[in-house]
Amino acid sequence: MAVALLVAALTAALVCARTLRLGARRRLGGRRAAGTGSAVLAALPEFLLASVLATVVAVQWGWLPALGWYGPQWTVLPALALGLPAGAVLGRLLDDLLPGAFAEPWALSATARGIPGRRVARQAVRRCLPALLPNLGLFAVGLTGGAVAVEQVFDIPGLGRTTLQAALAQDLPVLQAGTLALVLLAAVVTAGCRLAARLLTGPALRDGALTTLHRPAPPARRVQPLVYAVLAAVVALGLPRDPLALDTGARLQPPSPTHPFGTDALGRDLLARVGHGAFDTLLLALGISAATLFLGVLLGLVPRLSGALVDTVNAVPPVLAALLVTAAVGSGATTPALAVTAVGWTALAAHTSALLRQERATQHLAATRSLGAGRWYLLRRALLPAVLPPVTRHALLRLPGIALALASLGFLGLGAQPPSPEWGLLLAENQPYAERAPWAVLAPAAALALLGALSVTAAGGLRRGGRRRGGRWRGRRTRTPFKPEGRTSAGNAERAEGKSQLTEVR
Repeated sequence: MAVALLVAALTAALVCARTLRLGARRRLGGRRAAGTGSAVLAALPEFLLASVLATVVAVQWGWLPALGWYGPQWTVLPALALGLPAGAVLGRLLDDLLPGAFAEPWALSATARGIPGRRVARQAVRRCLPALLPNLGLFAVGLTGGAVAVEQVFDIPGLGRTTLQAALAQDLPVLQAGTLALVLLAAVVTAGCRLAARLLTGPALRDGALTTLHRPAPPARRVQPLVYAVLAAVVALGLPRDPLALDTGARLQPPSPTHPFGTDALGRDLLARVGHGAFDTLLLALGISAATLFLGVLLGLVPRLSGALVDTVNAVPPVLAALLVTAAVGSGATTPALAVTAVGWTALAAHTSALLRQERATQHLAATRSLGAGRWYLLRRALLPAVLPPVTRHALLRLPGIALALASLGFLGLGAQPPSPEWGLLLAENQPYAERAPWAVLAPAAALALLGALSVTAAGGLRRGGRRRGGRWRGRRTRTPFKPEGRTSAGNAERAEGKSQLTEVR
């Protein structure tokens, strides 16, 4: 977990490097959101990345050991498989907050006084960390308990794999001990992250002296229409084909005019299976993402009630949740969806709570409250407009992760069952033949990577109420929340005098 977190931190730094460089030079005016490369990296399945690293780096090149757990050399490949996707997600979240930090008054004053840009960039990262630390704690626990597939690939006797084996063997003492260890780890890590967030924020959180980090920004770079055309063409060409037709004489055939994507181990056409599996994978992932977004925002708005629940649920790996759901409602097509939904809302709830805590300490909220605004008005007009866009972008960034969680369950035999053409099951079925027939794995993996790119494009279009006027991005005008009491002549004179002073200041 420690090495994987280090890899994730380095990956996140690389994702945010361009924004930090431009922010240090005060050139963030027309900055676009980070490109789709980080989205593709975040969309790579951990077990697929682990299989590729074990096959290429360990077996073919012989640089590092492939199996076992006997020393520091055996930690490198599993840490890369776990840390690269997690670092890409954390980097995207940090890259979304950095422009707001560089636009705060302290950054402008520091630049005007000649403070080096590197120090300003470091302080900007420090300013954004409190909103990300809860998610970092969730990643730490998830890397420990949810890395069952990676532990399976590299034959690591980890805590998640041990708990899974105990659940399958109905070994209740080991299962209870493993689950208790995960819950205690979750409680310690999340408590440490919350304490660190309070220390980083300092007295500004108590005094309500913060400024909002979520400002109007230009949308993300649009994906070229060619990408949409390719995805539509794959689905359109694959639907007329039969995804279940067997041809044992054409097993693991390379791409050809007859089979553009090649065939799998049973001679089935991969283009047909990818095309037919698109609807199952995309619709199920979208439905689960919507459900987790709703639950995450709803429970994140009441952190005092949901804080302990987030810590407890996050400690349960999705695989163990799938086993619990199977024991409760039985196996079926809805089992993996219920399992992923049951544990997928925790990161969004933690993100909502962290943003809500900082927005409540902003100066404009204190000013609005002093004018007599009630709780419901503050929630509808100030808090939700500031919290919903970044959390929704976070949910869209996790859309490939939802598909990957379903794929991981399929890889371990707890998700979709054959002969379903679901993309995760396609990866699980063809993963043993990755060295002999790489096209059998590349087709569904490329589809998942494309899903990550499209989700990032959709997330970049969700910006907080800003529109372009005259080459500049300006916020949306808000109406006066309530009418001032006492419309007397003296009050009118005071307002007229205030307007004249405001005109002189402008």
